[in-house]
Amino acid sequence: MPSQRSISQAERLAEAKLGGIPIRREQMAAVANIYRAASAVRQHLENSVLRGSDLTWTGFVVLWVVWVWGESETRHVAEEAGISKGTLTGVARTLESRGLLRRTGHPSDGRLVLLGLTEDGEEFMREVFPAFNEEEAFVTSRLSDTECRDLAAGLRRVVLQVEEEGEGRRRTLLNGAAPTPRRSGRRARD
Repeated sequence: MPSQRSISQAERLAEAKLGGIPIRREQMAAVANIYRAASAVRQHLENSVLRGSDLTWTGFVVLWVVWVWGESETRHVAEEAGISKGTLTGVARTLESRGLLRRTGHPSDGRLVLLGLTEDGEEFMREVFPAFNEEEAFVTSRLSDTECRDLAAGLRRVVLQVEEEGEGRRRTLLNGAAPTPRRSGRRARD
Protein backbone atom coordinates (compact mmCIF):
# COMPACT_ATOMS: atom_id res chain seq x y z
CA MET A 1 0.00 0.00 0.00
CA PRO A 2 1.63 3.27 -1.05
CA SER A 3 1.89 6.12 1.44
CA GLN A 4 -0.73 8.87 1.39
CA ARG A 5 1.77 11.37 0.02
CA SER A 6 4.10 10.93 -2.91
CA ILE A 7 7.81 11.48 -2.50
CA SER A 8 7.44 14.79 -4.39
CA GLN A 9 4.71 16.00 -2.02
CA ALA A 10 6.77 15.02 1.02
CA GLU A 11 9.77 16.92 -0.33
CA ARG A 12 7.68 20.05 -0.97
CA LEU A 13 6.19 19.92 2.54
CA ALA A 14 9.63 19.51 4.13
CA GLU A 15 11.02 22.42 2.11
CA ALA A 16 8.12 24.66 3.15
CA LYS A 17 8.55 23.71 6.81
CA LEU A 18 12.34 24.13 6.82
CA GLY A 19 12.47 27.30 4.67
CA GLY A 20 14.77 29.52 6.72
CA ILE A 21 16.43 26.92 8.96
CA PRO A 22 20.12 26.53 8.14
CA ILE A 23 20.48 22.83 7.34
CA ARG A 24 22.38 20.65 4.92
CA ARG A 25 19.58 19.93 2.46
CA GLU A 26 21.42 17.50 0.19
CA GLN A 27 22.41 15.33 3.16
CA MET A 28 18.88 15.52 4.57
CA ALA A 29 17.47 14.45 1.20
CA ALA A 30 19.95 11.57 0.96
CA VAL A 31 19.10 10.19 4.40
CA ALA A 32 15.35 10.75 3.93
CA ASN A 33 15.48 8.90 0.62
CA ILE A 34 17.50 6.03 2.14
CA TYR A 35 14.68 5.63 4.64
CA ARG A 36 11.92 6.01 2.03
CA ALA A 37 13.58 3.58 -0.35
CA ALA A 38 14.19 1.01 2.39
CA SER A 39 10.56 1.25 3.55
CA ALA A 40 9.15 1.04 0.02
CA VAL A 41 11.34 -1.92 -0.93
CA ARG A 42 10.61 -3.77 2.31
CA GLN A 43 6.88 -3.24 1.92
CA HIS A 44 6.97 -4.39 -1.71
CA LEU A 45 8.96 -7.53 -0.89
CA GLU A 46 6.73 -8.37 2.08
CA ASN A 47 3.60 -7.96 -0.05
CA SER A 48 4.94 -9.97 -2.98
CA VAL A 49 7.45 -12.76 -2.41
CA LEU A 50 7.35 -13.02 1.37
CA ARG A 51 3.58 -12.97 1.77
CA GLY A 52 3.35 -15.90 -0.65
CA SER A 53 5.83 -17.74 1.57
CA ASP A 54 3.99 -16.73 4.76
CA LEU A 55 7.14 -15.04 5.97
CA THR A 56 7.78 -11.66 7.57
CA TRP A 57 10.67 -9.42 6.55
CA THR A 58 12.39 -10.13 9.87
CA GLY A 59 11.90 -13.88 9.45
CA PHE A 60 13.42 -13.73 5.99
CA VAL A 61 16.40 -11.67 7.20
CA VAL A 62 17.07 -14.17 10.01
CA LEU A 63 16.93 -17.06 7.53
CA TRP A 64 19.21 -15.14 5.15
CA VAL A 65 21.79 -14.43 7.87
CA VAL A 66 21.90 -18.06 9.00
CA TRP A 67 21.90 -19.29 5.38
CA VAL A 68 24.86 -17.08 4.44
CA TRP A 69 26.86 -17.23 7.69
CA GLY A 70 26.04 -20.82 8.63
CA GLU A 71 25.29 -21.96 12.15
CA SER A 72 25.78 -18.95 14.43
CA GLU A 73 25.29 -17.79 18.00
CA THR A 74 22.00 -15.99 18.57
CA ARG A 75 23.73 -12.74 19.54
CA HIS A 76 25.55 -12.67 16.19
CA VAL A 77 22.37 -13.45 14.25
CA ALA A 78 20.48 -10.68 16.07
CA GLU A 79 23.28 -8.20 15.40
CA GLU A 80 23.54 -9.08 11.70
CA ALA A 81 19.75 -8.99 11.29
CA GLY A 82 19.55 -5.62 13.05
CA ILE A 83 17.11 -6.82 15.70
CA SER A 84 17.14 -7.31 19.46
CA LYS A 85 17.83 -10.71 21.00
CA GLY A 86 14.28 -10.64 22.38
CA THR A 87 12.83 -10.19 18.90
CA LEU A 88 15.10 -12.92 17.59
CA THR A 89 13.80 -15.33 20.24
CA GLY A 90 10.22 -15.01 18.97
CA VAL A 91 11.20 -15.13 15.30
CA ALA A 92 13.45 -18.16 15.88
CA ARG A 93 10.63 -20.00 17.67
CA THR A 94 8.29 -19.34 14.75
CA LEU A 95 10.85 -20.47 12.17
CA GLU A 96 11.69 -23.51 14.28
CA SER A 97 8.00 -24.46 14.51
CA ARG A 98 7.85 -24.30 10.70
CA GLY A 99 10.82 -26.67 10.50
CA LEU A 100 13.11 -24.12 8.83
CA LEU A 101 15.48 -23.37 11.72
CA ARG A 102 16.98 -25.40 14.53
CA ARG A 103 18.26 -24.22 17.88
CA THR A 104 21.03 -26.15 19.59
CA GLY A 105 23.16 -25.57 22.64
CA HIS A 106 26.71 -24.33 22.18
CA PRO A 107 29.15 -27.26 22.50
CA SER A 108 31.47 -25.51 24.98
CA ASP A 109 29.25 -22.90 26.65
CA GLY A 110 25.85 -24.06 27.85
CA ARG A 111 24.64 -20.47 28.20
CA LEU A 112 24.80 -19.89 24.46
CA VAL A 113 22.40 -21.01 21.74
CA LEU A 114 23.29 -21.67 18.11
CA LEU A 115 20.90 -21.24 15.19
CA GLY A 116 21.20 -23.26 12.00
CA LEU A 117 19.01 -24.03 9.03
CA THR A 118 17.37 -27.41 8.77
CA GLU A 119 17.43 -29.27 5.45
CA ASP A 120 13.94 -27.85 4.82
CA GLY A 121 15.27 -24.38 5.63
CA GLU A 122 18.14 -24.78 3.16
CA GLU A 123 15.72 -25.97 0.48
CA PHE A 124 13.30 -23.15 1.29
CA MET A 125 15.99 -20.50 0.84
CA ARG A 126 17.19 -22.04 -2.43
CA GLU A 127 13.59 -21.86 -3.70
CA VAL A 128 12.57 -18.45 -2.31
CA PHE A 129 15.73 -16.45 -2.89
CA PRO A 130 15.56 -16.47 -6.71
CA ALA A 131 12.01 -15.02 -6.51
CA PHE A 132 13.22 -12.50 -3.92
CA ASN A 133 16.07 -11.52 -6.24
CA GLU A 134 13.64 -11.08 -9.15
CA GLU A 135 11.81 -8.49 -7.04
CA GLU A 136 15.15 -6.85 -6.18
CA ALA A 137 15.66 -6.54 -9.94
CA PHE A 138 12.14 -5.13 -10.32
CA VAL A 139 12.57 -2.41 -7.69
CA THR A 140 15.87 -1.31 -9.22
CA SER A 141 14.75 -1.60 -12.85
CA ARG A 142 14.89 2.18 -13.41
CA LEU A 143 18.62 2.05 -12.73
CA SER A 144 21.28 0.74 -15.08
CA ASP A 145 23.73 -1.91 -13.87
CA THR A 146 26.32 0.85 -13.45
CA GLU A 147 23.89 2.97 -11.42
CA CYS A 148 23.10 -0.07 -9.24
CA ARG A 149 26.82 -0.60 -8.60
CA ASP A 150 27.30 3.12 -7.84
CA LEU A 151 24.29 3.16 -5.51
CA ALA A 152 25.51 0.04 -3.70
CA ALA A 153 28.99 1.54 -3.34
CA GLY A 154 27.60 4.84 -2.02
CA LEU A 155 25.33 3.12 0.49
CA ARG A 156 28.21 0.89 1.56
CA ARG A 157 30.22 4.06 2.33
CA VAL A 158 27.30 5.33 4.44
CA VAL A 159 27.27 2.06 6.40
CA LEU A 160 31.05 2.15 6.85
CA GLN A 161 30.86 5.75 8.15
CA VAL A 162 28.38 4.69 10.82
CA GLU A 163 30.26 1.47 11.66
CA GLU A 164 33.67 3.10 11.88
CA GLU A 165 32.85 6.57 13.23
CA GLY A 166 29.37 6.32 14.72
CA GLU A 167 30.27 5.20 18.22
CA GLY A 168 32.72 8.08 18.71
CA ARG A 169 30.17 10.54 17.35
CA ARG A 170 27.47 9.21 19.69
CA ARG A 171 29.81 9.56 22.68
CA THR A 172 30.62 13.14 21.69
CA LEU A 173 26.93 13.99 21.36
CA LEU A 174 26.09 12.35 24.69
CA ASN A 175 28.83 14.38 26.39
CA GLY A 176 27.06 17.63 25.75
CA ALA A 177 27.77 18.57 22.16
CA ALA A 178 24.19 17.99 21.07
CA PRO A 179 21.84 20.96 21.04
CA THR A 180 19.10 20.82 23.64
CA PRO A 181 15.58 21.83 22.69
CA ARG A 182 14.36 25.11 24.14
CA ARG A 183 11.00 25.28 25.80
CA SER A 184 8.94 28.17 24.65
CA GLY A 185 7.43 30.19 27.47
CA ARG A 186 7.58 27.38 29.99
CA ARG A 187 9.85 26.82 32.91
CA ALA A 188 11.54 23.45 33.10
CA ARG A 189 10.19 21.32 35.90
CA ASP A 190 12.51 19.47 38.27
